[in-house]
Amino acid sequence: MPYDADHDTYIVLDASGIWVGRCWCDDEDDYKTLIRDLLDGRYSDPARIVCFNTTEGWSRVVTMDIAGELQRRWAEGEAMPASLQHLLEMTISPQKR
Repeated sequence: MPYDADHDTYIVLDASGIWVGRCWCDDEDDYKTLIRDLLDGRYSDPARIVCFNTTEGWSRVVTMDIAGELQRRWAEGEAMPASLQHLLEMTISPQKR
């Protein structure tokens, strides 16, 4: 375990690639970096995002939280890459579609 392991780490499950199925992409060390990388189109088709902190001993799926933040930014006029369409659709309630 790294010396500075007491931080939240995000892992993005990207549903792209030549494999049938999904592959794990590189982890992100913080929330702001993750959001920036998503907005910059670093991931082709992000399907699930997990956050964990080994020092504190927890992990959880944060896909909906991240998608909600992206949805908020989109509603405020921030441009979204096409690669985030699935995540954005996840936060739109059926009544708004």
